[in-house]
Amino acid sequence: MGFLVRLVIQAVAIWVATLLLPDSLQVVGGGTALGTALVFLAVALVFSLVNAIIKPVVKVLSLPLYLLTLGLFGLVVNALMLELVGWLSEQTDYGLRVADFGTAVIGAIIIALGTVILTAVVPAARKKR
Repeated sequence: MGFLVRLVIQAVAIWVATLLLPDSLQVVGGGTALGTALVFLAVALVFSLVNAIIKPVVKVLSLPLYLLTLGLFGLVVNALMLELVGWLSEQTDYGLRVADFGTAVIGAIIIALGTVILTAVVPAARKKR
């Protein structure tokens, strides 16, 4: 249940990012409201998988850059993960379209902030330890 709640929170954060960056960050496909919501959930699932599988490898490989920039390189890595999700979804007729790298940086910041805020607000999203 917690995974589904976090997935919905991620989808809402992506939706907010597309609202704040309407010309350069778009989710295409769906046609209807339900179809669009399912596309947002699919993009959130791909984004979660990329962050769970590929991002740790990239973080380890770029550790010297993290240390050199005192962690600011994390913004670049997050933007690259968003670009990767956009590239993966461009292989289909639906998904996330990212205009350029600057949009990916701003979009990644918006998605990260939205996810943190929504996770703090929704009690079911917090992991129980």
